[in-house]
Amino acid sequence: MKLQWTKSFVKDYQKLPQQIQKQTDKKPGFLLQDISHPSLRVKKVQGSIRGKKVSDVYELSVTMNYRLFFQIQNNVYVLLAIGTHKEILGR
Repeated sequence: MKLQWTKSFVKDYQKLPQQIQKQTDKKPGFLLQDISHPSLRVKKVQGSIRGKKVSDVYELSVTMNYRLFFQIQNNVYVLLAIGTHKEILGR
């Protein structure tokens, strides 16, 4: 598996507090190692991201408040967005 960052993910990441960025930096390594890694708490998301209907999107926990959203496409984890549930999912 490989990683791919979208422009929207990079913009989200740059807006994060530095401490959250540090915690985020660890997560892709865990994801590449094992999607079932206990610290990730990966689950499928239903509905929309920022008002846009999505399918086959997953979230993983960065902290109790921050989530990283991604898709799996042809052996690539495509990082879509990062932020709080309210910022990304509107709930």
